[in-house]
Amino acid sequence: MMKRIFFVMLVLATQAHAEVTYERLRNAARDTNNWLTYSGTYRSERFSALDQVNTDNVDDLKVIWAYQMQPAINAGNGLVETTPIVVDGIMYITEPPSTVTALDTRSGKLIWTWSPDMPAEVKHIGFPRVNRGVAVLDDAVYVGTLDARLVSLDAATGAVRWDVEVADNHIGFSLTLAPLALDGKIIVGVSGAEAGVRGFIDAYDSATGERIWRFHTIPAPGDPGSETWEGDAWQTGGGSTWLTGSFDPELDLLYWTVGNPAPDWNGDVRPGDNLYSCSVLALDPDTGELEWYFQFTPHDTHDWDANQIPVLFDADFNEGKRKILALANRNAFFYLLDRETGEFLHGNEYSKQTWARGLDENGRPIVIPGSEPTYEGNLVWPSLQGATNWFSPSYNPQTEQFFVATRLMGAIYYKSDVEYEEGEPFLGGGEQALSGDDAAGAIRALDVMTGEQQWEFMLHSPPWAGVMATAGGLVFGGSNEGNIFALDAATGKPLWDFQSGGAVRTNPMSFAVDGKQRVVSTGGSTLFVFGLD
Repeated sequence: MMKRIFFVMLVLATQAHAEVTYERLRNAARDTNNWLTYSGTYRSERFSALDQVNTDNVDDLKVIWAYQMQPAINAGNGLVETTPIVVDGIMYITEPPSTVTALDTRSGKLIWTWSPDMPAEVKHIGFPRVNRGVAVLDDAVYVGTLDARLVSLDAATGAVRWDVEVADNHIGFSLTLAPLALDGKIIVGVSGAEAGVRGFIDAYDSATGERIWRFHTIPAPGDPGSETWEGDAWQTGGGSTWLTGSFDPELDLLYWTVGNPAPDWNGDVRPGDNLYSCSVLALDPDTGELEWYFQFTPHDTHDWDANQIPVLFDADFNEGKRKILALANRNAFFYLLDRETGEFLHGNEYSKQTWARGLDENGRPIVIPGSEPTYEGNLVWPSLQGATNWFSPSYNPQTEQFFVATRLMGAIYYKSDVEYEEGEPFLGGGEQALSGDDAAGAIRALDVMTGEQQWEFMLHSPPWAGVMATAGGLVFGGSNEGNIFALDAATGKPLWDFQSGGAVRTNPMSFAVDGKQRVVSTGGSTLFVFGLD
């Protein structure tokens, strides 16, 4: 049963609301005043073409307004990981665990807020109570809930249009991602691999909530890829899909990344490569049929989900024009793939790792013997949180730079015996992450075509926040120590910082209102909007 907490400010209730058509979403890169999708555009560059704030004046940034998020009932240990969506003067954010709030972009004043009636016993096995944002399409806002529902809200008022159960939360399914809106369809993936669920990607009719298709990330016997699983291991195989994908309208291909197999650390009970875990999938958005896949970490035993953002761009490669997908993987390797075919083009180490000698000509890792978890414990780099994680990279198409928040940390990995029990953790081990002087972080700039590091900006601890590049020659990011900062994209030199008073665990974004550029990030449970005046 969904419950709505609903407030409308009379002055703002009459504010004109423009619809976000599929055509607007396709052309989001030209709509620099707004931020219409989770990653800014379907290409997921997380790049703002606004340049009013630049290297010459960024030191003059100040807080224009701030919004203090309010803990919802049963928010529990919720973390703020939302990316705001901005549409023609209205900002849509999510607050833990699954609240949606609409704010006036000029002042931060509340327009409306909605929360689901969240049961106290809601399961979230292996992750905090988080929600990373919404999708907008036409005159509706779409949100996934921690108890695994997809809800359509009226964009102007917050009233519920429809709500559907995506999966059964009692066995461990949740929704934590920002949905992706296509032409008449809302695409979602699920969390829950640590509970031994069988992952999938769904498409729903945006008007009715009717499910159009479902693609299971762990193949059943007889399906392509099923030979990579033995016995009944596929039934509890994991492969959750908890991060928003990318889309190429010209190729008409949807790109979605897949998480770890289950159990996480004991691979003995699931021999084989375990497709399609730790992979990126190219799907037909109309049917959900698999066009191609690429697996980054076959038979993963370190919890190195491939749930990172695929960045799409076009470039010359080996004397030919290529449509490319770039991804900085949790396993510490940076990849370039042909996004038409899935062909491996290039890969290189971008952060410290001790588990592979490199990648072969097909992009398959050359695993170092003895790097598996053991009953006694085995030190391997990177840690289970990876060389990066869910937080977004950024790509500047003007300079062909790829920016990634990097975690510099190893861990002692343990294996244990485990039996599946419905709705309970299904891990098969754990880790003890290094800390103190053995753990740090960095913002790194890579040449997108070679993966070679151009510069790095060191952080005191492994980050949990993404980055955004801008046409003003800047890279914005944040740290666990509460600093929101701007770097010179050419050199990595710090140019501005703001102490927010709480850990930064969001991806920055930018928009403009009344001709003035704004930059947005959070610290703790406070959302800050910065500008020059």
